[in-house]
Amino acid sequence: MKYTQLGRTGLKVSRLVLGTMNFGPQTSEVDSHAIMDAALDAGINFFDTANVYGRGENKGHTESIIGNWFAKGAERRDKVVLATKVYASMGADGEAWPNHDKLSAVNIRRAVDASLKRLQTDYIDVYQFHHVDRDTPFEEIWQAVDVLVQQGKILYAGSSNFPGYKIAQANEIAARRGGTIGLVSEQCLYNLYERRAEMEVIPAAQEYGLGVIPWSPLHGGALGGVLKKQVEGGRRSEGRAAGGMSGPEVHAKIQAYEDLLEKHGLEPGEAALAWLLTRPGVTGPIVGPRTAEQLESALRAIELELSEELLAGLDEIFPGPGPSPEAFAW
Repeated sequence: MKYTQLGRTGLKVSRLVLGTMNFGPQTSEVDSHAIMDAALDAGINFFDTANVYGRGENKGHTESIIGNWFAKGAERRDKVVLATKVYASMGADGEAWPNHDKLSAVNIRRAVDASLKRLQTDYIDVYQFHHVDRDTPFEEIWQAVDVLVQQGKILYAGSSNFPGYKIAQANEIAARRGGTIGLVSEQCLYNLYERRAEMEVIPAAQEYGLGVIPWSPLHGGALGGVLKKQVEGGRRSEGRAAGGMSGPEVHAKIQAYEDLLEKHGLEPGEAALAWLLTRPGVTGPIVGPRTAEQLESALRAIELELSEELLAGLDEIFPGPGPSPEAFAW
């Protein structure tokens, strides 16, 4: 496994991040524990979750699965850089009692204590704001974070799904307050197919020293060899992959992508992860395996070396927006 610093911090994390959203809804607790053990054995030390994972009436279940794994001992907790998130209501129907969602100081306090209980730990390494809260000023958010850091309940704060201007705003206010390190990471939608983050989010993250943690690196499976799998096994695409395959132009792009990688003797999913590891500012993509086999495939991406010819071919199929601000202003 290869490691890097998380943004401007001294925290050393693996170049692959273990995503746990499938733990519970699609992967049993026994299999989830086996995947986490395999990830740790392979050197993955950065685990990502969220308080709402588990879905519906089972929100929080994923954190509980991780907590039960930590409780098995063998230094599991000490070896893991643990990231979780706060924002959405924990109610099964999505409805929230006043002050039981978003990023008010009272909800942050309530949510972190609930996550710590489910996770069976006394601290969270990276506490992430799952979405922008337009109703709560960052002065209040940072005051709540400062208290949690002083109490030893969290070590760092990160963002998720933030636009570039909110990253800047959050860290400028943190700097004015003094004594607050501000955001240290941004978790955003970013992959070969979806490169809009290159316009503003990633430049802002680099400017302010945030590590970039891409989610959905295979665009819901669309970049994982979906057409080849359909031909070989009659498998139909689902979720984001199905939505991304809705038009002939997109279908042609995915076909060209798979053909290019076949020419180079590479598996599409592994190449898509390897491409993200070449991108400036990226700490490591989140991989969310449902099975041990999927984890093994993701691990192979760490060792892939993509040639300049292949990188150019990928850019031709999935052109990025170009440098900012030239891409939209000049």
